[in-house]
Formats: sequence, structure tokens, C-alpha cells
Amino acid sequence: MSFLSKIFGDPNARVVADLQPLVEQINELGPEVEKLSPVELKAKSTGFKTQLQGGKSLDDILPEAFACVRGAAKRALGQRHFDEQLVGGIVLHQGQIAEMRTGEGKTLTATLAVYLNALAGQGAHVVTVNDYLSRRDAVWMGQVYYALGMTTSCINHERAFVYDPEASNEDETYNGLKEVPRRKAYEADITYGTNNEFGFDYLRDNMVWQKNQQVQRPLHYAIVDEVDSILIDEARTPLIISAPAEEATEKYVDIAKFVAGLKENEDYNLDEKMRAATLTEEGIGKAERWLGVENLYTGADTQVVHWLEAAVKAKALFKRDRDYVVRDGEVVIVDEFTGRLMFGRRYSDGLHQAIEAKEGVKIQRESMTMATVTFQNYFRMYQKLAGMTGTAATEAEEFHKIYNLEVVTVPTHKPTIRQDMSDLIYKTEAAKYSAVAKEIKERHIKGQPTLVGTISIAKNEILGELLTREGIPHEVLNAKNHAREAAIIAQAGKRGAVTIATNMAGRGVDIILGGNPADAAEAEFVKSVGGLHVIGTERHESRRIDNQLRGRSGRQGDPGSSQFFVGLEDDLMRIFGGERVKTMMERLGLPDDVPIENQLITKSLAQAQKKVEGNNFDIRKHLVEYDDVVNKQREVIYRRRQKILELAETNPTALKDEILHLINEEIKQVVGFHTAAGDETTWDLEEIYEVANTIFPVSKEIRKKLNELESLAGDASADELARTKIVDYLFKQAVLAYDAHEKGLIEQAKRLNNAEPEKIMSQVERTVLLRAIDNHWVQHLTAIDHLRAGIGLRGYGQREPLVEYKRESYKMYNDLLGLIRNSVVYSVYKTQLSGAPVQPAQRQLNELGPSKTSTAQSMMMGAATSTAAPMGKLKDSSGHKVGRNNPCPCGATLPDGRPKKYKHCHGKNV
Repeated sequence: MSFLSKIFGDPNARVVADLQPLVEQINELGPEVEKLSPVELKAKSTGFKTQLQGGKSLDDILPEAFACVRGAAKRALGQRHFDEQLVGGIVLHQGQIAEMRTGEGKTLTATLAVYLNALAGQGAHVVTVNDYLSRRDAVWMGQVYYALGMTTSCINHERAFVYDPEASNEDETYNGLKEVPRRKAYEADITYGTNNEFGFDYLRDNMVWQKNQQVQRPLHYAIVDEVDSILIDEARTPLIISAPAEEATEKYVDIAKFVAGLKENEDYNLDEKMRAATLTEEGIGKAERWLGVENLYTGADTQVVHWLEAAVKAKALFKRDRDYVVRDGEVVIVDEFTGRLMFGRRYSDGLHQAIEAKEGVKIQRESMTMATVTFQNYFRMYQKLAGMTGTAATEAEEFHKIYNLEVVTVPTHKPTIRQDMSDLIYKTEAAKYSAVAKEIKERHIKGQPTLVGTISIAKNEILGELLTREGIPHEVLNAKNHAREAAIIAQAGKRGAVTIATNMAGRGVDIILGGNPADAAEAEFVKSVGGLHVIGTERHESRRIDNQLRGRSGRQGDPGSSQFFVGLEDDLMRIFGGERVKTMMERLGLPDDVPIENQLITKSLAQAQKKVEGNNFDIRKHLVEYDDVVNKQREVIYRRRQKILELAETNPTALKDEILHLINEEIKQVVGFHTAAGDETTWDLEEIYEVANTIFPVSKEIRKKLNELESLAGDASADELARTKIVDYLFKQAVLAYDAHEKGLIEQAKRLNNAEPEKIMSQVERTVLLRAIDNHWVQHLTAIDHLRAGIGLRGYGQREPLVEYKRESYKMYNDLLGLIRNSVVYSVYKTQLSGAPVQPAQRQLNELGPSKTSTAQSMMMGAATSTAAPMGKLKDSSGHKVGRNNPCPCGATLPDGRPKKYKHCHGKNV
């Protein structure tokens, strides 16, 4: 207990004590609920919803709602919530993190807050760490919600289900689940799913072109199970939806061969603490000679430099069977915290391709980011967020600062009697594993079950081979098959069982002494020999992961023990002072197989872990600070996109107003730019006329009128009046041209036998607006990535990189808005319906070849496709030639998004 706690008392204990009156109210309502018939219990949910609509708050109905959930659980599952679980439920309802020890029933606890918040009618999400757990919990807890008249669903990868007690499936892990469309699953009162599935569905919803293609409802309430794993361990990896870009190049292979010959400390420097690998002067010189350039950073293609840096990282920092495995000719990432294989995930920035080249497997194509979001920013979108885990207190500061979540430690139902023994420190890895095998054998012989935690798949296999040689039966879990993994981990408490697992394998599944289902006699025997013994073969860089492993033992007052076996060659020891300890052991003359138990060393390890945790927190905080900048932009863009989808469905005429507003803004900018000079004689009316003509057809009469309006200019006030009149006149002509274009499209739709020709313009407008937003947003994300990659260099110029990043990204965002406006304004008058006959001029345009086809033209979707008006020496359908100052029919654009003039493009040599 800290000094301040001794004086002021434990603040956590005060929070828990403050909740006791609510717990007592719930207990008092218990007998009343037990008297209800099944029909009356179901009807309670309808009554609660009516009370909420009548003005009551969730807090007002909490005691009775919780009592109903407790009653439903007792009837459906034969399980009655403990008072401690009621405390956990209140904490979760209040939007906080409930730290509950392993075996204390977090899954059942969540039902209380989930049910209460789902009554608001906006849905409640429960976030799990894998698909198997989301299915298991949806069926298991779905029985409780079903008894209360609420619907339950489950989101899995590419599949979605609703709970149906009558449903049976070929795969038994799906029994009780009926497959439905994804949107239907999200309409359920309570939805279970993984963080990845919820996050990717959010991104996909912001890429669709019709509102009815969206699946999620507004993000109302979520409980994140294993909250530390999802919101902290996985927070550094953003969710990205990408599309294939350019073909992979053989350069990766050539560079991998070159880098393979480089030597550490001679050609490159490796900094394991900072996870960095950089070329030395000698290495740069070798690369320059190999490439045949004088200066690597000016003489060579910058892309080659990028590939080279990625290849050095792949060689020096990323190890096979630790950071990744090679399966079926593919490089699959291994989650550093859980040991799980992350199928479908790829390292970004060319690193994955560099590893593929290093391993000699097929190099996959580069990808282009279409949409991205970090878990931090996704989960902060929920109106109310809560979480639960067995280990959160060590990260309380991060939860508070990033997510505004407080951590409340919920008391255990029974006192914890597990024995946590001091670390044993060995000089070599071989001696350490030999000692671990010996310890396992001794405990196996006396019938005590043992769970062994390792930090990687490779270490799992090393230990597995040792035990096989010793003739010790064992199970090895590498977090590959979640359903089988759960079945094995549930039996890890049987007499003499030996289970080797990566640190987080089987997380979310209880280990019951005697096995599951529990055998009373077997359980008593296992308790008599000391309960489950946990062995850690290496300290993780996070104390929380070590605590999670220890917490698998000693559930609900059961006996148990834990001990870590540490080697001086372990990463954490080697990086943080292992040499010092090694020297001390050699001075004492200890043989390799004799460990030392030293509190000083154990403390120094804890200090090293604190340092790494602090560094990782800084990295995640840094990521959030940078991503917050893009997140604000993403929110605005996605809101704008959502507004277009909703208007297209509810008020199509408003889309026309939206586009006309953009046209007016563009005309104002063009006129303002070309009349900015103080003297009206320098006004460039010719350029205004030309630009207007690229937006909509401008007749000679309009040109004549512009000259008349220009003559009104004289002094400053007269200049402003003349500008306003020019803008108003051009906009009026733009509206007339727009109406004529709309009429033409309707006639065209009738000729094409369109079912609803009168709606064709709103479809075109929606398409033009969404296409402009999507195309430029994707390009903006790529540009932001490049900015982020190089912004750190500003620090060398005594400028704060984050400040520079905010300034530059703000400028880029303003440019983005301008580009979106330009794309809409300069293409909407040129749209034609797909299926329209190709005009002679369009045929000539096609003959120019595809290299100049504009992105807007090729990306057009839905009812309309963008085609350039026939201009220049290409004749239009009437046979008229168009001037050299009009847009090139190929669709090429300038950097600011405006069409390139024919005389500067295909008309250059005509």
C-alpha cells in the first residue's frame, strides 16, 4: 500500500463501497423477480423500454433491470450472479473498466450492463478477442437475453448470425446460431464480435454508394472484453482497407540478396531497444557502389532507397518463427503479445515485401490505402465505452489519458491463495529449458497440472521437443485453432496435465481443476497436490502479460502457484543489463545449471519492464496524437459522405443544391482570382471566359455580356460591384445550363428505357459527389502517409515534428476540399449515361489510347459514367471544331484538379 493510501485510504475500496447500496437494492428485488413467470419476465423488457420513453434514465431502472438479468441467468444457465459480479456490472454500465481476476465470471458479469444499455433501443456491442469466443458467448449468454425477450447476434469473419435456440449446424461450434445478412445481425439488441470485424465494418460502411448497403447502426454502447489486449496491445496496428496498386518488382529480390551480405556494426547499426536498423557510412558506400551512383540519397531512385531501408529492417529486426512464420509459401505475422498467427494482416511500407524477398517466397503486390482507422479512434466513437480484463491496473494511466476510462478493481468472490514464487535466473537458455523440463516432470509425476507460458511459437516447439524426449505427454497451443485451443485449455487443470501455450493462448477460457466438466473427486485430488502450477519461461516486456499468465492459476479461491524461469540470454535480460548479472554469476563461480534467486535482479527486471511499458505508451500516445489530426479530417469527410447518402434517399433535390453551391464557389474563386489586380484594365476576362467554358458551354452572347459587366468597373466600390455582377451572371447561366443538361439526361434515359428517368439526375449527382470524395480521399491518405514518414526530419531543423505535421496536413486538407469541389464542378456537366451511343468525337478520344484516361472517368460507378465533351480538333456530334483553350478530351487534369487545356496536351503538336 502506498504512503498516500495509508493516510487517505484506498480510493478503489471507497468506489466499491459507494456501490454497495445499489447491490442491496438489487438483492431486495430478487424474490419478486423469482415469482415472475417466463412470459412475465420477457414482458419486463417492454415495460423498461416504455419507462425510458417516458423520461426515466437507465440509472433509474438499473436495480430492477439487474435483478431481472440475475433471475434470467439462474433460470437459463443455473448460474446466479455473485454480489461482486453485480459490482462489476455497475462499473461497466458507468463506462469504466472492471478489473476482475481470471475465473471471476466476466462473461456473465457483462450481461448486466449489456442488457440495461440495450434497452435504450440503439444496440449494444460486446467485443471479444476471437471469432470462436464471440460465437460461444453469443450462444451461451444468448439464452439469458432470450429469456428476457431480447435478440442476440454474432459477427464473424465474412459471416453473421442471430441466436436461435432451435438452430443446429454441421459444425457444432455454430449450434444455436442461424446465419443471416450482416445488416440483420447488427439490428439485434446485443451483438458479439471481434474488434477487427466491428472496425472493418465501420470502414466499409463509409465506402458504400447506397445507404441500404451500410450494415452498422450508430455506435451506442460497447463492452470490450480483454480490454488491455484490444485497446493497448493491438492499438499500434491500425485497421486498413487496401487495394492492389502497382505490380511487385523484382528489385525486392535483388536488394534482399545485396542486404544479405551486409554485416552488423560494419554496414548497419542495430538498436534493439528502439527497434531500429540503419545503414552506416560503410553500408551506404557499399550500396552506392552496388547501384552505381555517387550519392545514394540524390543519385538513385528514392523508391530504391525505400526498398533498401525496408530490406535492412527485414534482415536485422524481423526473425522467422518469432515475428512471423512461413506457411504455404506465405509470410504470416505472429502477434507479439498473443503468439497468434494474424492471417490477412501485412506489414506496411514495403516491409512485408522485403521479408517475402528475404524468405524466398512469392512477393505479393503493393497495396494502396482506401480507408484506415486506429482502434483508439474507432472505439472512442462509441457514445459510451466500457471494458473488462484481469489485468488493467498497470495501464490505468493510459486508459485514462487516451480513452477517458477509469479502472475499478472488483473484489474477488473468494480470497486469492495462489503462491507467486521468486524468479529463478539461469546463465544460459539451454540450462533454463532443461530446468523447466525437470520441474514439469516432477509435478507431472505427482499428478499436479502445469501450464507453461512462452513468448513465441519457436520457443513452444523447443520446449515441446524437450518434453517429448523426456516422455512427458503434453499439449502445445500456438493460437492457431481457437475452438480446439479453448477445448484444450479447459482441460489444462486435469490430473498431471501439461499444457504449453503462447502467453495469451486460450485467453477468455477458464481452467477448472479436475477438468471441464469438473469431476469432484478429481478436483479434490488436484487441490491436494497444490492446484494448477504456472511456469513462465521468459519475462514479457509488459508486466501485465506476465500477470495475465499467473492469473490462470488460483481461480475463485482455488490453490495454485506460479514461477518464472529467466535466462540471461532472454531478450529482456540481454537488452537491460544481463551482462552485469552474468558477470556477477561468473564471479560467484556458479555452474550453468544452478540458478540464483535474487530480489535485486527481480526488481531490476520489473524496472526494465516499467521502462519498456513507458516507451510503448509513448509510442501509442504518439500514434494517437498524429492519428487525431487525420481522424478529425476523416470525421468531416465521412459526415459529408453520409449526408450525401441520406439526401439521395430522403431528399434527392438537395443534391442539386449541393452541386450548384460548389459551382457558385468555383465561379467566385475564378472571378476573384482573375480580377484581383487594382486596375480593372488588368482584369483577365479572357481567362474567366475560358475557365467558365470548361465548366459549362458558354456562348458568344455570354462573352459579350461579360464585357459589358467589366465596363462597370472603375473605383474600388465599382470594382466590387462589377465582380459581384459577373459572378451572379455566370452562376445564373450555369444554372440554366445545368437545367438543360438535366433535361438532356432525362431524355437520354427515356431512349435507353430507364425505369425511372425522372430520378436519373439525382443518381448522377450522387455518383459525381461520391466519386470525387472517394478518389481524392484515397490520394489524400497516401499523401498523408508520405508526410508522416518524413516529418521526423523536421526535428533536425529545430522544428517540432507534430506541429509541422498539423500545419502541413491542414494545408493538404484544404487542398483536398478544393480538389473535391473541382472534380465535381468540372465533370458534372459532362456526364452521359452508360449505354449511350458513342459519338464520333468520343470514338476519336478512344483512339488516343488509355494512358490519358482520367481517374474520374475510369472510376465512375452507378448509373452514369464520366465522358469528356468533344473538343479541339476532335469534332463534336455536329461536326464543329472546338478551340485550343478548351479542355483536352483525354480528361487529363492539372495539379489543382482543373482540366488541362487541349493546346497544352494532345493539341500541343497539332
